[in-house]
Amino acid sequence: MTEKKIFAGPRLRRIRKGLDLTQTAMAEALSISPSYLNLIERNQRPLTVQLLLKLAAVYNIDIGELQGESSGTISQLKSVFSDPLLSGELPGDQELVEVAEAAPNAAIGIIKLYRAYCEQAARLSDLSALLAHDGRETHLPGKRLPHEEVRDAISRRPYFFDSLDRAAEALHAELAPGDELSAALKTWLMQTHGITVRILPPHAMVNLGRRFDRHTMRLFISARFSPRDRKREIAIETVLLGLADEIAAEVKALDLSSDEARRIARFELARYAALALMMPYGPFIEAARRDRFDIGLLSGRFDVSFEQAATRLVSLQRLENAGPAFFAMEIDQAGNILRRIGAEGFPHAGFRGECPRLDLYDAFSQPGRIVSRHVEMPDGVGYLTLSRTLEGPEPALGERLHVTAILLGLRWDKASATAYAEDGGARAGSVPVGPVCRLCERPGCLSRAEPPVTRPLGLDEMVAGLSAFDFR
Repeated sequence: MTEKKIFAGPRLRRIRKGLDLTQTAMAEALSISPSYLNLIERNQRPLTVQLLLKLAAVYNIDIGELQGESSGTISQLKSVFSDPLLSGELPGDQELVEVAEAAPNAAIGIIKLYRAYCEQAARLSDLSALLAHDGRETHLPGKRLPHEEVRDAISRRPYFFDSLDRAAEALHAELAPGDELSAALKTWLMQTHGITVRILPPHAMVNLGRRFDRHTMRLFISARFSPRDRKREIAIETVLLGLADEIAAEVKALDLSSDEARRIARFELARYAALALMMPYGPFIEAARRDRFDIGLLSGRFDVSFEQAATRLVSLQRLENAGPAFFAMEIDQAGNILRRIGAEGFPHAGFRGECPRLDLYDAFSQPGRIVSRHVEMPDGVGYLTLSRTLEGPEPALGERLHVTAILLGLRWDKASATAYAEDGGARAGSVPVGPVCRLCERPGCLSRAEPPVTRPLGLDEMVAGLSAFDFR
């Protein structure tokens, strides 16, 4: 059997120095030459099993110290060097492996510095938002990933693209689908572009939801999608072909910095146009007013999902026929914010949506239930919030269902136009919330996760408050 070779020179060097031994002294104790030990410490010779056993016998060393993996450190270093500020600095991962192996303490120091940098960047961002809310706009430099740039560009402008809405409305009228939009879309794709649509089982589309094969002119949709989501995917392909010029013009208007960001934006705007095609502006806003913006009723009326109807409500801002200024955000179970959109831009400064007291973060314990609430920010502005979980595509055997949660919000003084203002939860009195813990000065909050950056901590050993982060 081949003897296992272990290259652990830097770890052996640390152990030797920890024992305050010279290379000559250790080599003599191990019955090897100092030059051979030097080669081992430089990873030019392996540590054999026999030498490992001798090290353990002579110095009472845990062999695991020499065989230990640095994969955790390497993984964290990869995360550090994936930051836009550092991307491109390393041609591959080998240097990270060498750093983690040869200088683990230095590697941990790099990771700690990066964490501190991220924390300070977050605090500066919070302070910038606070100053902006007070009318003192600041511009902090920073380099973002393409998807972050697109998400920020869309969240800070009204979630309404008039040219896409009107073009989608005209295409819907041309299709004249009646109650069979999916069939009408398939017919249009076939007659206009010679494209046939096929629904494939999960094993045929393991990692894909939609794929267009240009050679066979077939559009494949995964059977993991619900019927309503399949219709959305077919609508996306339809608008990518039928509204290509309008989408390109809107992407250009976003003034993004890279081709990758523009590709991401093209997909996001195609999703927008697809919903506009499924729920054309005129009929949808009329039905929404008639049903008092009841998302459940609108979902059934237009045969769309809860998420699709909720997202469409945010976009009702045509100048001559505008609806209430809804906004929305979606999170996953880890609390990661997946998207923010708003009829007038998402209210970053006024609402933010990161308070742990919001029902959005408790929605996962009540799957499928719409929870309405009247919440009040520290400045006295109230909002109606609706929170509900959303289920993703059907999972494979042994795979966990992907569940997210969506919050739909509206200023409380406009909430009377909706059916939800009369709900028991919303009428029960306002719930005090904040934008995010770092910017919230509400005392005695049991949900506080961080101290406010605007107040000094109250480090009094004789007094303990309800929160771990007491402040003056």
